[in-house]
Amino acid sequence: MVKLQRNVQSLVESNIIKPTDSIWKIAFLYGNDWQHWKQELLDFGFSMQDPISELLSVEAWDEE
Repeated sequence: MVKLQRNVQSLVESNIIKPTDSIWKIAFLYGNDWQHWKQELLDFGFSMQDPISELLSVEAWDEE
């Protein structure tokens, strides 16, 4: 999840997506890898309608 978070932060900084965009917009950028990341996000309690800023605000991922 840290890798996804860093990649998304980079996309926001490059103005490709906005922090206010919904998480589902990331799907267009991840193509075949999206199903994996979508499941990871759902497992962490995110919905695809949550703003990207919610994903970026996580300070630590508990990935045991």
